Amino acid sequence: MDNAQEKLKIKFGLVGKNISYSFSRAYFTEKFKRENLPYSYVNFDLEHIETLDDIIRSTPNLKGLNVTIPYKEDVIPLLDGLNKRAKKIGAVNTIRITRYQRLIGYNTDYYGFKKSLEPHLKQMHNRALILGTGGASKAVAYALKKLKIDYDFVSRVEKETVKFLYSDLTEEIISSYPIIINCTPIGTFPKVNECPDIPYEAITEQHILYDLIYNPEQTKFLSCGDIKGATTINGLEMLKLQADKAWEIWNKS
Repeated sequence: MDNAQEKLKIKFGLVGKNISYSFSRAYFTEKFKRENLPYSYVNFDLEHIETLDDIIRSTPNLKGLNVTIPYKEDVIPLLDGLNKRAKKIGAVNTIRITRYQRLIGYNTDYYGFKKSLEPHLKQMHNRALILGTGGASKAVAYALKKLKIDYDFVSRVEKETVKFLYSDLTEEIISSYPIIINCTPIGTFPKVNECPDIPYEAITEQHILYDLIYNPEQTKFLSCGDIKGATTINGLEMLKLQADKAWEIWNKS
């Protein structure tokens, strides 16, 4: 393909920081190859989210973006508009670039999480602990609300929305929350021997441990759940579901 053809090629991409490990680029590159689509997908590894405007202006035929850590909230002021659901959630992981170069933010994380959790739910799964308070945790909270599951946040620092600090957690508290969701990057490759600091002794076979991390496939957090007989879920199915939903958004007429 010559330079002229490359410039005409429709492009999509991922905005984040330290994202060489990214799921999205491999997923969409394989999709384009499999479906014989003349598109490309690139990583935009940004030190500062404010440089997004330069990316938009300097990348011809850019039609859509995914957004990952740490910019799911920081990107919002740079957008021209927000989908209603993204506005309610307060975080964006998908951007549609219109023919008039307007940037519209969406959230498909909530959809991926909800659809991947639902098949595992039983009647006793009525309360959840959300570990972390970043952009992904907001989408998780929104999905739990839609599923009519009560939830509380755990954080390292005190915040208005946080019920527990990690130092507050006891076996009794862990026992009373049959769903525990790790929305932090703790345990991501290469730091695979790390995990959130919770009392794993209280985990039982009635628990669901859900880790948004997908690399490694089996985090230490999930391994600790497996040892106790809990149902464990990693973030891969969520990622596939949210990516497919992003693809629908980008291809709106």
